[in-house]
Amino acid sequence: MPVAVYVLGLSVFCIGTTEFMISGLLPELSRDLSVSVPAVGWLISGYALGVVVGGPALTVATLRVNRRTSLVGLLLLFVLGQTMGALAPGYGVLMAGRVIAALAQGAFFGIGSVVAVELAGPERRGRALAIMFAGLTVANVFGVPAGTFLSQHAGWRASFWAVDALAVLAVLGVLLLVPRRPNGPYGGVRAELSAFRNPRVWVALSTSMLTQAAIFCCFSYLSKLFTDVGGFSESAVPVLLTLFGVGCFAGSVLGGRFADRHLLPSLYAGIGAMALVLALLTVTAHSRAATVVTVLAFGLAAFSINPALQAQVMREAGHAPTLAATTNTSAFNLGNTIGPWVGGSVIGAGLGYTAPVWSGALLAVAGLGTALLSGLLYRRAAAQAGPAAGGPATSAPAATPPPRRQEAGAP
Repeated sequence: MPVAVYVLGLSVFCIGTTEFMISGLLPELSRDLSVSVPAVGWLISGYALGVVVGGPALTVATLRVNRRTSLVGLLLLFVLGQTMGALAPGYGVLMAGRVIAALAQGAFFGIGSVVAVELAGPERRGRALAIMFAGLTVANVFGVPAGTFLSQHAGWRASFWAVDALAVLAVLGVLLLVPRRPNGPYGGVRAELSAFRNPRVWVALSTSMLTQAAIFCCFSYLSKLFTDVGGFSESAVPVLLTLFGVGCFAGSVLGGRFADRHLLPSLYAGIGAMALVLALLTVTAHSRAATVVTVLAFGLAAFSINPALQAQVMREAGHAPTLAATTNTSAFNLGNTIGPWVGGSVIGAGLGYTAPVWSGALLAVAGLGTALLSGLLYRRAAAQAGPAAGGPATSAPAATPPPRRQEAGAP
């Protein structure tokens, strides 16, 4: 596997750490900025909203730009926003820095996926994408707990500066190791937009949005759940978040294997398991030993569905997946916007820190409903196409585009 693919994984690690680490910084940010815990949670929503808006817009704007140049520019935009956050004198500037950093994420994930597939070749598409997006799970295993630990001992700004330094290394890595290759034939924005004429794409995007809302409704307030409900000390929070990250990593590995063989069944099982685990967490949160087990299971279920969610959008988008893949990242982050807002709202209503957990369970049930609808529509389209057609026209494998359009293999 080319070293450049691992550089892309490092870049995703930096972005993922910034996206998720606010959950571990809730107490410090609340005290230092003199704002409420729900207001700090909205920093997650603000970041997610930046991804929702910036991803498709920057992808369209950079369709004609060389992909390596695009990746470098997007990482520099991320560094700018992260630096603003580290230097922020107050809540408003910190929110602005979060949004600016977020603008780069959606487009970077979409364009980076295309580059990873081109570097590895279509026959190793899955491995390349697994390595690149492993940066997200490693961010949960190491990045978020390390940021929480650093914040508790050196202040929350130190966590921002640490990610900033790694992001600068990622910029240098892309410049030195990612080859400058031509983009191939330019199909135009209209060709990319053609995927959105398929209603099944919209159902798949809805599933991504609802499941991520379920995850972040609970995850955004885990540190307060641990300390205020479970009775854990603040020093135990990084350990518990590491445990969650271990579950995420294991779930991502298992989910990727099952999604290749049984796409929709693995999606149904993962979302159903997440809804069940969140429902259990409302009870087990009062027991330290049970919390440890349930948090590990939460991470396992939450990230087991990501490969299937990406593959589902790829399948439905057919041979115009670049903008659809970026839009799926926007759908993820629209869910990341809705989730913390819902969780903060139920906390603000005086329902306590278990309220985001059962709210997340309800959102997961809604996501399971759209996933079942997606399966129904797909089977109906396959039946209408008939055996000779081999199923819906948009279900053609993404690894078999025209020879000069390898980028169609990206998620």
